[in-house]
Amino acid sequence: MRYIEALSRLPPSEMLDTSMLDAETGGASSGFNYSSQYASRRASVNYRTQFGSMSADEYLTPMLQVNQRTDTNVARRLSRNSFLIPPQTFVRRVTTDDLKDKREQSGYCFGVLIVLSYLLVIITFPLSLCFCLKVVQEYERAVIFRLGRILDNGAREIVSVMSYQDEKSFLRCHEVNYFRPGLFFLLPCIDTYSKVDLRTVTFDVPPQEILTKDSVTVAVDAVVYFRIFNSVISITNVEDAAKSTKLLAATTLRNVLGTKTLHEILAERDKIDTVIQTSLDEATDPWGVKVERVEVKDVRLPIALQKAMAAEAEASRDARAKIIAAEGEMKASRGLKEAADIINESPIAMQLRYLQTLTQIAAERNSTIVFPIPVELLQAVSQIHR
Repeated sequence: MRYIEALSRLPPSEMLDTSMLDAETGGASSGFNYSSQYASRRASVNYRTQFGSMSADEYLTPMLQVNQRTDTNVARRLSRNSFLIPPQTFVRRVTTDDLKDKREQSGYCFGVLIVLSYLLVIITFPLSLCFCLKVVQEYERAVIFRLGRILDNGAREIVSVMSYQDEKSFLRCHEVNYFRPGLFFLLPCIDTYSKVDLRTVTFDVPPQEILTKDSVTVAVDAVVYFRIFNSVISITNVEDAAKSTKLLAATTLRNVLGTKTLHEILAERDKIDTVIQTSLDEATDPWGVKVERVEVKDVRLPIALQKAMAAEAEASRDARAKIIAAEGEMKASRGLKEAADIINESPIAMQLRYLQTLTQIAAERNSTIVFPIPVELLQAVSQIHR
């Protein structure tokens, strides 16, 4: 296994004059994001990783150790794939106690076991092909372990590790391996493999009893969309990435909604979904999991609270209806008063209204006989009775 160490502190005398350079690489294959900007005789370097950030005003010098010797081919490949190394940067050897030659670690026992496995395959051929040949689908990746270590074949990924030692910041990267879709070969007894599904997976968060900020107990459920972007660390960093993500989603949902009032939960669902998705995505990044979307599905209120809210809403509707009816009666009364004033001011208008009423009565087909009597006669009769 090959390792890279990058030392971020150098004396100012070793600064190199470089042109302006901006680079942004990273994602699922590299495991970290890198952004650098070199200007005149100074440089500013930013590494953003899943563990934190590292910045330096000094020039960043990558140093490479591969089996206690410098390997320029690996340096060139890493400069293309994992992060950008400026042309003037030099590669030199680093000696550390924790990094040993892979052949030393393997030993003769490792080689003997491999030979015995091949002999077993040959002896049991062609029956052994049924156990040694495996297929990986297009949407899957296979991570193979040989005697507990990741096999050094197949496609490569770069996984970053951040550490701080002696007031100097180190970024250490090591290559890991997985097998792309298709047919691959396993040695019996010493090889094991794990398949990782890279498709987007959805799961429902069970209803969570949450006490809101305004002391209201509600039951809230949600749905989460996630996928695995790094097949290796999803196996090596966590026992069950999917199960861990589900448990973490439930706790994150409770923690976020516990800081909101009932009105905010009901009115600001989009903002709450974004906050939960961001928090969950940051927490699951070391597991190789990318949380793409989170949606709050339903907010269930207690029955007593539902009845109280329904009664309040009904009372509010009744009050608005009464206000509207009163306003209508007031406008109608004003109209009638204005009409009466106009009729009293003009006797001719009163006679016209009288004739119009007679016409309406006559239009109805009934046996009632109407004898028109002048209004003045009725007024005279009423005065006599008084």
